Amino acid sequence: MLVLREKAEVVASNGMVFHSERLSIEAPSVVRLRYFVHVPYRAQAPLTRRAVFARDDWVCQYCGAPAENLDHVVPRSRGGEHTGENVVASCRRCNAKKENRLAEDAGLRLARRPFAPPDGFRLSLGRLEPEWEPYLA
Repeated sequence: MLVLREKAEVVASNGMVFHSERLSIEAPSVVRLRYFVHVPYRAQAPLTRRAVFARDDWVCQYCGAPAENLDHVVPRSRGGEHTGENVVASCRRCNAKKENRLAEDAGLRLARRPFAPPDGFRLSLGRLEPEWEPYLA
């Protein structure tokens, strides 16, 4: 919409083209705003599934299998918070095995300690397109 309303211009395209009755436009992958738009500052990015999976490389932090769920290291029923330091990616098997216990009580061990990502914006995007790298460095 920003490109159609001439508020932004396409810098890089992913090769796809959108067609309408009167218009054909390249699908933008990178756009540049024509004027500054103030975005309110957030001290920390919101905790999302995508950000946790990206931080943990889409693998279970207990066994290394492909991750399908989020798990609270200290269960919320035991006072654990929904923060980056307490949430990890896990597979269904490990999540079901752990239930609402601590990892040690369920016979599981974390591969690495969870942390709040320093670059939450980048993680919230998920996997990055190669053409984005020059603009996010």
